[in-house]
Amino acid sequence: MLMIAPSILAADFAKLGEEIRSAEAAGADWIHIDIMDNHFVPNLTFGAPVVKAVRSATALTFDVHLMTERPETLFPAMVDAGADRLTVHAEACVHLHRTVHQIRELGLPAGVALNPHTPLAVLDHVLEDIDLLLIMTVNPGFGGQSFIPGMLPKIRELRSRLNALGRPDVHIQVDGGITDETAPLVREAGANVLVAGSYFFGHSDRRQAVASLKA
Repeated sequence: MLMIAPSILAADFAKLGEEIRSAEAAGADWIHIDIMDNHFVPNLTFGAPVVKAVRSATALTFDVHLMTERPETLFPAMVDAGADRLTVHAEACVHLHRTVHQIRELGLPAGVALNPHTPLAVLDHVLEDIDLLLIMTVNPGFGGQSFIPGMLPKIRELRSRLNALGRPDVHIQVDGGITDETAPLVREAGANVLVAGSYFFGHSDRRQAVASLKA
């Protein structure tokens, strides 16, 4: 099932609750929330208090993407704030297997993200334990970047490996430069959750934006 997850990194922060309600009305499936710490990535966004403040704006899944060092220190606050899913970066986790199981012990689906330069091999010992794999199609840290076409073979290889393991249920999410032009490419490669920030929130007709990504 194809799902669209608008990233509120591209939303108008002055009216964040209204922007989230707009995404739901447009037909979005999840709300993607990028948490950046100005250490793991060169940007600072927001934390658990903001997530908690906008939780009442929608019943949609809050898909929290932790682009932070020591992400495990944020898990309790994010769960308390209303996160429905947590994704951590393999590059930020000294003990990735342990971190994944910490998420599962909290009762949430566990996701792992890979930066463009990171090989799939780092997932070898956690593929049986995760619910979602996020392939970054830009270098993380800023919105509005251009899609990196070289990530398409990586997505195809990942989908092939998951199918071979008997895990077609694992979501492959892509984040970065997703538009109506790049969406068909990543879908054909095997992705089923598309994160769209600038394309969605900058579109004059957000319902049409979702329809275009799903077309």
